[in-house]
Amino acid sequence: MSKLTPTPGQTVGPFYGYALPFTKDNELLAPGSPGSIRLQGTVYDGAGHTIPDAILEIWQPDAEGNVVQHTGSLVRDGYTFTGWGRSAVGNTGIFTFTTVNPGPTSEGPTGKGSAPFISVAVFARGLMNRLFTRIYLPENEEALANDPLLSSLPEERRKTVIARRDPDGGLTWDLRLQGPDETVFLDFQGSSTETGAYR
Repeated sequence: MSKLTPTPGQTVGPFYGYALPFTKDNELLAPGSPGSIRLQGTVYDGAGHTIPDAILEIWQPDAEGNVVQHTGSLVRDGYTFTGWGRSAVGNTGIFTFTTVNPGPTSEGPTGKGSAPFISVAVFARGLMNRLFTRIYLPENEEALANDPLLSSLPEERRKTVIARRDPDGGLTWDLRLQGPDETVFLDFQGSSTETGAYR
């Protein structure tokens, strides 16, 4: 029996933008629904240029902090909040979601609730593996200070995972894959902690 030789990893592609998007994939609930907000941002490379062919996936609890168990993410009905969405950035590097402000999923160390966050996975041309990170809400500084993941980060890096609140109540959060302001990414493989290691 001949021994199989593994093929080398590819540094260009795959190209996600034409295969994975589907109708209303970035609408976790219908735009204009009570409590809905717009989550938006731009994906940048290490040189500060926008990345034209990336996809972001988000997972989050509802506004009360409940982890959603409903099915139907791939066929949106316009009413059911499933807690999952996908957005292709297109040629502009800009992504947008219609979602809600996530609530805290557990009680924090002070008894006032943990810092709410949205989990993010990033797929992009040239990435051998998807990247994981988080988006934290900018409010409640005490909860942010006590969050296990944020408190494990150097202070100057914490800002890379905290969104900005827009005048209309939405959120803006930019993703930087490399460079001096590189977003903090998580590594869950072999981690002994609840939140995972970061890089």
